[in-house]
Amino acid sequence: MLINATCVAIENKGVLIVGPAGAGKSDLALRLIDQGAQLVADDQTELKIEKTELFATAPPSIKGLFEVRYVGLMEMPRIPKARVALYIELTLLHEKLERLPEYEDMFLLEKPVRRLKLPAFAGSTPAKIRAALHYPLATGKE
Repeated sequence: MLINATCVAIENKGVLIVGPAGAGKSDLALRLIDQGAQLVADDQTELKIEKTELFATAPPSIKGLFEVRYVGLMEMPRIPKARVALYIELTLLHEKLERLPEYEDMFLLEKPVRRLKLPAFAGSTPAKIRAALHYPLATGKE
């Protein structure tokens, strides 16, 4: 399955970043990479099931390529695949979001993945993604 998403891995946990063109997928991924995340795929991501787990990888034509807006298309170190742990749906900064949203899963290839809506260009968004990967919710859902 091919989706319009950028994927990075944080401590071997894949984070899919989705949104329309110009929403800030690559910008957010670049900020995460600058803080130690690893590139899996930029702009287009292939999803596949391996031994009952959902994995993300780059299509062959774009492996290791990363668009840095206003700078250019760059060759960047990457990892070949990551087990998908989080689905980030980007929103506009002014879009009203729930302060304490209910836990929600997104189903990809029939596998549940935690879904969060976050503003792409908010300074705290990379920290919120890291927190979602590392700490359980008070409700007990992880």
